[in-house]
Amino acid sequence: MHDFSGMPEDLDQRYRAMRGSGADVVKLAVQPHSATDIVRLLRLGQAKLNERLVVVGMGQIGVPTRLLPGHFGSCWTYAGAGVAPGQIPLKVMIEEFRCRQITAATAIYGVAGAPIAHSLSPSMHNRGLSMSGHDAVYVPFEATGAEDLMRLADALGVSGLSVTAPFKESILSYVREVEAVGQRVGAVNTLKAIGRSWSARNTDVPGFLTPLDQRGGIRGVRASILGAGGSARAVAVGLASRGADVTVCARQRDRAAVVAELVGGTVGCLPPTQGSWDLLVNTTPVGTSPHEEETPVPAATLVGGSTVYDLVYNPGQTRLMREAAAAGCETIGGLAMLVAQAVRQFEWWFDVTPPEGLFRSAALEALSARDVMSQESSA
Repeated sequence: MHDFSGMPEDLDQRYRAMRGSGADVVKLAVQPHSATDIVRLLRLGQAKLNERLVVVGMGQIGVPTRLLPGHFGSCWTYAGAGVAPGQIPLKVMIEEFRCRQITAATAIYGVAGAPIAHSLSPSMHNRGLSMSGHDAVYVPFEATGAEDLMRLADALGVSGLSVTAPFKESILSYVREVEAVGQRVGAVNTLKAIGRSWSARNTDVPGFLTPLDQRGGIRGVRASILGAGGSARAVAVGLASRGADVTVCARQRDRAAVVAELVGGTVGCLPPTQGSWDLLVNTTPVGTSPHEEETPVPAATLVGGSTVYDLVYNPGQTRLMREAAAAGCETIGGLAMLVAQAVRQFEWWFDVTPPEGLFRSAALEALSARDVMSQESSA
């Protein structure tokens, strides 16, 4: 049975009717609209462990059902280059997610957000798991909200989560322990299951600071932040901790004021006045693929600055970075932060440090593969 529009209310009854036909295997492929819908498929599969069935959730929300067939009670799964909604190419299934080694006992980790298909985290963390030999897999989870996400995480017995937009702040309601940095930021990006509860950290802050520290630090630097979301809060806390003078620039001045107040900073105009900053940090998604030609500020704003740090990592060279370099600024791309924060997540979860350069090479390979696929699809 295939339902490309949603989840039938009578899914259990349909399964029983199909099983009653005498079929050896029953396949149910449906279109979930939430992570809670995936829990329904999980419960169905777990209740039929002595029967041969395949349950598939189509679309991005349903990807966990394709990657974790053993956990859903499925006797096989499907791979393909977009033959059906949410399908994953065979090469990626085998080499990145190591689907042939996944069993019902394999520990589950993942990245949660909405949308989440763009994330490079699976490429990095699964490369680390392959290196370390852990019986674990790292998968993408898309959900409609924090409550929806945690229903699935708890039902699946997820061991750890990377959390990205828009859940970094709302996820705190489901966490028992938060380390000091996460408490100050008011947002976290890493969860770890401790018994039946969750502990959380913010690795965005040290991840963001890593390339700045490697360049000699930022004490006394005039730093302007573009944006006022969860990432901006982490950046502001990081900058203030290193002695920078922080200004927050966002379309919504009231939100900018909240972030600025967090670190004793000021609210600036958007775009920032030319020559008013030494370090400019873009925490907005403007310029992210496939909107590579967009930029958060006019090129003229960049004249007179020293360093531009764009947290966007896809593409590796954003328009903002290109125009900043043309204006004589040093540039730092978002991949540096992405890799640094991911390494800290892996260390916390597994007590193992990935070899230097492993996560960066995995991310670059994933970006390159996506570029090839994009070119092929447009040819």
